[in-house]
Amino acid sequence: MALNLTHQIGTLCGTPVTGEAASEQPSAVWKTASTITTAPIGANLRCRIMKGGGQGDLEQMSPPISPCRSPVLSAMRSPRSVACQALVAADRVETETDPDVEEREYGLGERGAKGKGVPVYVMLPLDTVKAGGGGLNRRKAMVASLMALKNAGAEGVMVDVWWGIVEREGPGVYDWSGYTELMEMARRIGLKVQAVMSFHKCGGNVGDSVTIPLPRWVGEEMEKDPDLAYTDQWGGRNYEYVSLGCDTLPVLKGRTPVQCYSDFMRAFRDHFAPFLGSTIVEIQVGMGPAGELRYPSYPELNGTWKFPGIGAFQCYDKYMLSNLRAAAEAAGKLEWGHGGPTDAGSYNNWPEDTAFFRREGGWNGAYGEFFLSWYSQLLLDHGDRILSAASSIFSSPSSVATGPVKISVKVAGIHWHYGTRSHAPELTAGYYNTRFRDGYLPIARMLARHGAVFNFTCIEMRDWEQPEDAQCRPEGLVRQVALAAKEAGVELAGENALPRYDETAHNKIVGAASEEEMAAFTYLRMGPELFKPENWRGFVGFVRSMREAKADRCKEQVEREAERFVHATGPFVHEAAVALMNG
Repeated sequence: MALNLTHQIGTLCGTPVTGEAASEQPSAVWKTASTITTAPIGANLRCRIMKGGGQGDLEQMSPPISPCRSPVLSAMRSPRSVACQALVAADRVETETDPDVEEREYGLGERGAKGKGVPVYVMLPLDTVKAGGGGLNRRKAMVASLMALKNAGAEGVMVDVWWGIVEREGPGVYDWSGYTELMEMARRIGLKVQAVMSFHKCGGNVGDSVTIPLPRWVGEEMEKDPDLAYTDQWGGRNYEYVSLGCDTLPVLKGRTPVQCYSDFMRAFRDHFAPFLGSTIVEIQVGMGPAGELRYPSYPELNGTWKFPGIGAFQCYDKYMLSNLRAAAEAAGKLEWGHGGPTDAGSYNNWPEDTAFFRREGGWNGAYGEFFLSWYSQLLLDHGDRILSAASSIFSSPSSVATGPVKISVKVAGIHWHYGTRSHAPELTAGYYNTRFRDGYLPIARMLARHGAVFNFTCIEMRDWEQPEDAQCRPEGLVRQVALAAKEAGVELAGENALPRYDETAHNKIVGAASEEEMAAFTYLRMGPELFKPENWRGFVGFVRSMREAKADRCKEQVEREAERFVHATGPFVHEAAVALMNG
């Protein structure tokens, strides 16, 4: 994460936190705070009162602070008032377990009642846990950031649980230390967690700011047998994820890839059983590059692919070619079993550049239907195998688990060339979706069999924002996916594909989440950019709008409410900035 937070943080924070206060351990800060704060709109006002005989029976209350953007006026606030507001979330958490504290609740109205709106989660940095083990990166910044998210109204966070970090040392040797620390921190603060079983390499995709390889012993096996990697027709290898062609073969130190994924998830379940259903509420199962159910057809690493190229088929490793030959033989067309279409162009071609993908191309012929059906079905079978294991593992958790968790799968929002007949980029990624065929309904039905949530990206995009000549149609794509999810009877959740902090994107997400009745939304991503004053102010207003599921709220009202939360979270943002800049 770049350490480029600006001096503008001061305009958001009001009274600065002194060096002595900033260096205090978070646990000590949590235990010494007395709390009173401006209550969130639609929430209840709580005050904590020590039961008779306790030390400090009733702390003096500070008056609410009027929202104001002026850094001058903000700096005039009482340090005690700032501290009280800043630590409200932690004291609420302690109230639940402190027998000497009585919590009294005062209703402030119906708005914001439980069960209304769409909960917002925030993706944590890719390198939240140290790559070599040993705990969290930037722990102090993480504490302050999570507290800010909690006070802003976020439901929780999403974190990648990297295969390459946890099982890096050897098969079956798991190091959960950094993630244990994170889960305990989230539980104490009162945030929920979506845990992503990330069985892919980090690095080479959109937004990848760090490199986290697959486990060392997996890499060694792939060096011995390069066909364990996805391969294109020119012999190019992609080492982001083990090829699904060997899903059921014991190619990884005597285990199949699916067995490795299953053992990892089972170990996660057993280790984190006390958190399941309470703190950890969702398990997103990684199934390909970037954690998505797809082939690595548009890799950005080394400039192989650039937007809006059509990508390339990934079916030339020996395991997938063997499967293709068997399918061709079963169809009575041996000549179709030698590989994918030879006239499908290359990564950066456009549909009309190729004989296969152009308007009346081979994609719509007998061979095209055979190949695309086979290619997409292998992807569905891959998802089905892993989901079968995941649903079995997490539907019968350890006896100490606090409850069930949801299972979800992420599908990529490939919106470029969506307006063409062939939908070439979707086809190379494994989604058999064309002008004449719905490629997302089979995926939704596969997820429905396992009760999994359909997580989809590009929710923030509008058609007019995209290059017109590439016939990008993100809005139409989202509608199609939402209809498929509804027909299959699965829950739909969303993410933004790219970092966006502007009001246009926020309003688009709020509208789509409401119209498509999304179960949750995960916001990309927590980091220095999010905590810049204007971005943070917009995010706080966005979270409030999502909780009410209204896209057409009065702008002035949203800003007034956002200001209240900006002031309440300012000290956390400042503490995060100090911690980040100090490393």
